Amino acid sequence: MKKRTAFTLASASAATVNFAAGKTESLAVSGGSKAVTFPLKDHNALVEWPRYGQEEKQRVCELIDTNKFYEELPLLEKEWKDYHQAPFVKSHHNGTSVLASMYFALSLDCPPGSEVLVPSQTFFATIMPMRIVGLVPVFVDCDPRTANFDVEHARKVITPKTVALVPVHWGGLPCDMDKLTAFATEKGLVLCEDCAHSHGASMHGKKLGTFGAMSIASLQVTKPLPGIEGGLGIYQTREYYERAAAFGHYEAPPKFGDDSHYKRYEGTGFGQKLRMHPLGAAIARMQLMKLDKMNAGVNRRVRQLNDRIKHLPGLREPVCPAGADRVYYNHNTWFLDADKAGFTRDQLCTALKAEGVKATDGDYRQQHTCKVYHEAKWWHHAPKIPDKLPGSDQVSASRFHVPIMYEDYSDVIDQYVKAFEKVWAHKADVAKL
Repeated sequence: MKKRTAFTLASASAATVNFAAGKTESLAVSGGSKAVTFPLKDHNALVEWPRYGQEEKQRVCELIDTNKFYEELPLLEKEWKDYHQAPFVKSHHNGTSVLASMYFALSLDCPPGSEVLVPSQTFFATIMPMRIVGLVPVFVDCDPRTANFDVEHARKVITPKTVALVPVHWGGLPCDMDKLTAFATEKGLVLCEDCAHSHGASMHGKKLGTFGAMSIASLQVTKPLPGIEGGLGIYQTREYYERAAAFGHYEAPPKFGDDSHYKRYEGTGFGQKLRMHPLGAAIARMQLMKLDKMNAGVNRRVRQLNDRIKHLPGLREPVCPAGADRVYYNHNTWFLDADKAGFTRDQLCTALKAEGVKATDGDYRQQHTCKVYHEAKWWHHAPKIPDKLPGSDQVSASRFHVPIMYEDYSDVIDQYVKAFEKVWAHKADVAKL
């Protein structure tokens, strides 16, 4: 872990919004002093990427010295399996590789043109691998309270061809798995989970990634469990596991039981080579030992900030489902109701940045608007493209981010609180920006 920049500030005593204090100082954008004196150019230090210390360095050196690289892969798989109490786990080159393997495993039971419900608010990898196995993405809106999969909209777009749904636990916020599992069971759909952002999150004490028949995790360097590159798949049945393993691992079929239908594909698998880099696996193993402690620390610091500003008019956190324990990936996300706040999100971000806050808008390109889904030549069967997704539009227009913090930056948190209070105390001026 890198040592943080030395910085001190007396902690603010107020636990509620202090408009009076904020009003006494001019906005930085209007010539006043910045609320946050921690240099903006150093704000990347708040998230500390990469977060590698002596344990990771020692393990990598040991592997280089002993040349026993590939022992790391089954070790990581076993540890991920134990962590989730899951029956089958396979490591893959990255999260996108896990998704491709998952869709291959799913497709073997489905006629060509079978449909899969997917959110538009996601990274392309959740969707694009479907095209190589003839599955059809059907875009689903998001719940504007969470930015996650909207079950009610899914009910409107399901057809007799629908075979599966793939919710994404975006930013580490769990989807409402009670609703999703009930919906999948009711409609006879295969539930798969995209847990690329949600390492360690749970619902009712059960880890995300174990609710669905299959799930994926990304170990890319910015994720809560960073292995530089890598991915892990969880499979609830031997059938799905062997299909997904054989898809990208030619060395896997010989290890299957003699009664396996897929053992005979020894030496070839199904034509892909998606093995995870063993040094990435070694780093991920060391990070897994720290994951719960790291998540707890991030959550604690998020609460130290959010509980002191959440009462500001128009400011709202994403709603966490009852019984869920979330984690945070990349950002601390907020929604702004411009009518209640008295200014727009862009005006807010301008004012906060002037105060020294690393505030960024939450615009994220909705997948259904991307060109590749609109050109039939790339697909065996054309994707189902909606005219509009109002929930996703609302999220894109109202969401903004501030940093999460991996170390104790209570002094910076105090300054962030002061910055928010100043902005709301001068909302009439902010509305003119």
